[in-house]
Amino acid sequence: MPEHYDIIIVGTSFASSFFLLRVLQKADPQSRILVLERGNADSHSWQINNFSNSSTSPSLIKSANGASSWLSHIGWGGNSNSWWGSAPRFMPSDFKLKSQYGVGNDWPISYRELAPYYHEAEQIMQVAGANDASAFPKNKPYAQAAHKLSEPDRLFQSAFPQHFFPQPSARARTATQNRPACCAIGKCHLCPNNAKFSVQNELAFLYEDPRVTLKLQSTANKINFSRGLAESVVYTHNNRNQVVQGDLIILGANALFNPHLLLRSGDHHPMLGKNLTSQVSVKVAVNLDGVDNFQGSTSITGHGYMIYDGPHRSQRAGALIETHNTPTLRTEKGKWRQRLMMNILYEDLPNPRNQIKIASHDPDQISIQYQGHSDYTQKAIDQLPEDLDRILTALPIENYSISPVNPIHTQYHGTTPMGDDPQTSIVDKNLRHHQYDNLFVLGAGAFPSGSPAHPALTISALSLRAADSI
Repeated sequence: MPEHYDIIIVGTSFASSFFLLRVLQKADPQSRILVLERGNADSHSWQINNFSNSSTSPSLIKSANGASSWLSHIGWGGNSNSWWGSAPRFMPSDFKLKSQYGVGNDWPISYRELAPYYHEAEQIMQVAGANDASAFPKNKPYAQAAHKLSEPDRLFQSAFPQHFFPQPSARARTATQNRPACCAIGKCHLCPNNAKFSVQNELAFLYEDPRVTLKLQSTANKINFSRGLAESVVYTHNNRNQVVQGDLIILGANALFNPHLLLRSGDHHPMLGKNLTSQVSVKVAVNLDGVDNFQGSTSITGHGYMIYDGPHRSQRAGALIETHNTPTLRTEKGKWRQRLMMNILYEDLPNPRNQIKIASHDPDQISIQYQGHSDYTQKAIDQLPEDLDRILTALPIENYSISPVNPIHTQYHGTTPMGDDPQTSIVDKNLRHHQYDNLFVLGAGAFPSGSPAHPALTISALSLRAADSI
């Protein structure tokens, strides 16, 4: 007979681990929880010594036409090992894009409903941020004081006091019990001193709990359904297929792997795997005139909301501006530090033609059909020179240059959307599958519409909320 657990969780990144955190707070001492992780437990020291986030490959999946790629790091802690620690909330308008601006989709929950879970996730991550200056409503303090701004940041803040703030960051401003303060070296994808939040450094205790069994190198291949329930999970371990039964099954991989697993399991919902949506990133290099940069206390110091929200979102995408504080030096004598690197993060609209499929040559592989970002986003990118001419009046500059759109996507969502209507969504507002009462599908795949903001904090907050709904 297959082994039986109360809960089976697939994955160990933000979505799974924050869900597990809440479940363990509520579960009785006899609970049995199995966590399946496809990769290995590569310690931070191993990652540093091997200059890699993961010993499991591949981590880069190309679209069918080869024009774009999606990056995902597989292993214990998942993308929490490789993210940069940028932890802003979504804005209230991100949850009602359709009703407010006539584009995208509304969420079945509001910013207000998610706000207490945002705060809890910020405390768990020990997010550093400014309590007296924020683009979104916030009535409780951050866990840590904001990182120091650079001189260009201070000029931006002076010119745009309602739209420019220190970035909310899970890169520690001050040391926590489990990690030191940020060293500001700018190698955050592989943090040299382990200062940014990760599952490994702050939530490792979850996987040491006697109620939890963590199985590494275990790839979930299929969910068996019976009588309206998810009955068991088929997974591969040591090149052998094994079956395990669970009362509650949680998919906490990501917006690529969750829909792929459901498709392999025979879920034929017409929206499953569709509307793969990615943030679109454009970098800007600004040569300053007489102002030095790189005085801040972390790698990304500022957040600009000057072109994020407003009536323009009915016609073109909103964007979040990041100011980077990692030394990208000029070669002219006396002007070495007079450069500012900016990252412009654009939202995009769902498109059902952008989708996840099972690869025809190998069901174990994902096939990504991606036709590119929308005209809605391209209009905003085309507007960028005009936007920069206005925004950069805050700084003394010589010139600036705009790089092409980055073809590698690290922030993606939308393939298992939440909603009230089972005909147009995969999960309900609590991330429970509409068709199978004991199946939860976590992560950014549940986003009905995206945001210019980084998704990790929202993924974590949604998982805490989903676990509370059980």
